[in-house]
Amino acid sequence: MKTTETPLERSVLVAYGSETGNAQDCAEEAAGLTRRLHFLTRVSTLDSIDLSALSKYSIVIVTVSTTGQGDLPINARALWKSLLRRKLPPNFLKDTLFTTFGLGDSSYPKFNWAARKLQKRFLQLGANEFYPHGEGDEQHPEGLDASFVPWLTGLRQHLLGRYPLGDGISPLPEDELLGPKWKLSLVEDVAGSSHCTVPMNNELRRQRSYIGHETPLQGYLLNKDAKQGPHGLTITLEDNQRLTPREHWQDVRQFIFTTPLSVAYEPGDVLIIYPKNRQEDVDLFISMMQWTEIADSPVQCIHTQSFFSSNGDQSQPLGVRLPLYTTLRSLLTNNLDFTAIPRRSFFSTIAHFTLDAVHKERLLEFTKAEYIDDFYDYTTRPRRSILEVLQEFRSVRIPWQWAVDVLPELRGRQFSIASGGELKNNFDKGTRFELLVAIVKYKTVIKKIREGVCTRYLASLPCGAQIQATLHKGGLGISRSETNLPVIMIAPGTGVAPMRSLIWERLEWGKEAATQAPYVNGSTTNESKTGETLLFFGCRRHDADYFFEEEWAKISEEMSLQVFTAFSRDQATKIYVQDLIKENSATVFRLLHQFKGIVYVCGSSGNMPRAVRASLVEAFKISGGLEQAAADAYLLGMEKEGRLDQSRGLLEFGYSDGGLLYRELHNQVRRPDGRPPFNPDRKSMLKLAKALPARGNLFHHLLERFPITIPSMIAYTSSARKLFRLRMIQSDREASDFQDRYRTSGQVFETPRGILVIERTRARC
Repeated sequence: MKTTETPLERSVLVAYGSETGNAQDCAEEAAGLTRRLHFLTRVSTLDSIDLSALSKYSIVIVTVSTTGQGDLPINARALWKSLLRRKLPPNFLKDTLFTTFGLGDSSYPKFNWAARKLQKRFLQLGANEFYPHGEGDEQHPEGLDASFVPWLTGLRQHLLGRYPLGDGISPLPEDELLGPKWKLSLVEDVAGSSHCTVPMNNELRRQRSYIGHETPLQGYLLNKDAKQGPHGLTITLEDNQRLTPREHWQDVRQFIFTTPLSVAYEPGDVLIIYPKNRQEDVDLFISMMQWTEIADSPVQCIHTQSFFSSNGDQSQPLGVRLPLYTTLRSLLTNNLDFTAIPRRSFFSTIAHFTLDAVHKERLLEFTKAEYIDDFYDYTTRPRRSILEVLQEFRSVRIPWQWAVDVLPELRGRQFSIASGGELKNNFDKGTRFELLVAIVKYKTVIKKIREGVCTRYLASLPCGAQIQATLHKGGLGISRSETNLPVIMIAPGTGVAPMRSLIWERLEWGKEAATQAPYVNGSTTNESKTGETLLFFGCRRHDADYFFEEEWAKISEEMSLQVFTAFSRDQATKIYVQDLIKENSATVFRLLHQFKGIVYVCGSSGNMPRAVRASLVEAFKISGGLEQAAADAYLLGMEKEGRLDQSRGLLEFGYSDGGLLYRELHNQVRRPDGRPPFNPDRKSMLKLAKALPARGNLFHHLLERFPITIPSMIAYTSSARKLFRLRMIQSDREASDFQDRYRTSGQVFETPRGILVIERTRARC
């Protein structure tokens, strides 16, 4: 039975569920806000919290991202399982005040489902939502911050009103440095006083008065998602082979790893590889920060907020476990990511580590809401790294004691496993993993070469190298009992990796089923008992990136496998996988309708999955004789039945093709005085944009100047430098979703035709 605890005065739990670190960054930023409002603040993963202890906090703030098919991140699933226990009474969380912020991508069908599920379940268990739920969209022109910053600003105002500060107490100013949650100390100094080079300010003194003295972490920092956690593996590289020609623009490689352990995995599972930073970059960073003398001395992490350690806080500075003693050089090599794109909170912190007034002013500008465009143009658009930022702001000197608190974690990268069936077994013993990896290397808009930290690390590994990895259960949701069902797989490029795993797995299942089949004419058959399998594979050229061609030919002799290839650059007219689906609509409809087949799509969240979805609907119309509404409903029904799986997500219905904004404005827009339609050529659009002083005024001015009646749900400019994006939302569900998402941005307008959302894109006017 739940025990009711008296809430600690002005205490906050900020819990996050994060896959790539974005939700954790938002949680840390929210925690910084509450600390400035004099709340005792704990930050923790969702899996680390105790449900029965939630009521001891004044408020609970949850930030969570959505992964896969509307799933919660790995470090939030244990909590979700606990929340679903049937024995929990409906008033279990009646003493809990909470709010949530979800991070998602609107190009996925189940946009922000994780946050919505958590919010709904908290309410079902009696919790009270003290501040409205917020949602961020990675597809927004200004990224997640476009929604998170206004949401956080509103939260601050709400907290000041709900929990007013006492007489003579004011919120800590933004220009005052908050003390670190974690810091490093020389091993010989752990038992003595702190040697932090940053002077203790009022906030640090206040925290010290509440929480007592600093305490070192004892033993190892344990985390079940660690590099060597319960699912951690030491794997050996057996082969590192480039599959694309040297002259091809992209370096795609097949990696083969083995482990002596017997490890079970399924199609769709991923292997998380933990990279290392290049030694020359580590040396450069150490030199820039003037850490050379201390770089190889033994150091230890110190938790400066032991109040929450004594109350069950099991959070750690990194998502890996560290030995009792380590060094700065080791941390920078294995655990800290100084090649990551910095978040606004990074600029806020390092602004305090410079004596250059000009540098400090510029760094602080990047943290302000009104400079989100500048922040994006400086960081995300050119993919500028932390190391490069520090090279440009050379006056910044981060104290080495703050390294773990200031620099983000060097996270593992997920790669879909490409092996299945008999390929999972190593020749001698143990388990085999195969990966199909595109080595990330490209030139940015500022003409600088960028390389993926993990793919670069993998490409440099020699055969025989041993590395750490973690097996993450994903799964395509197909079982051995469905071996006889038809399967349609749609995958361009390296998206074929999980499809290859599934093909080999189905081949093995079919062979096993054949050996167990009744005798035919006095003997068993060796033919695989596998349902029809169709693979629609797309790439640029047959002789460059058609992966596993010979393999498909051999497998088709043992099972019913048909491979349809779309080589987009081998002819004058480009051909894509969606074109092949339309050409083979009769076969597609027959397998899906008559035999209840399953569709798997693996690819990016861009145009391909949207076009694939449209082509499937078209196939239902052409070969099934369905009207548009019925075809749409049929595909939605497949999703509900679990017969449509998108490993990278398909877009929602209703989106028109790109390039409609100019066309629709030309055809639909009428001037108030009845003159002919405004001719929206690029020059005129730029002129209009320049004439408007603020983004908010732009939306209102457009509505006043043009009575827009665009019938399509979404319209894009045809130019690569998009200026505007419009969405006309007509269904009640979508209208509610979009109103919630854009309420704080002032970009939602009610019109006779529905809810109109007008967004300013990233193009600079």
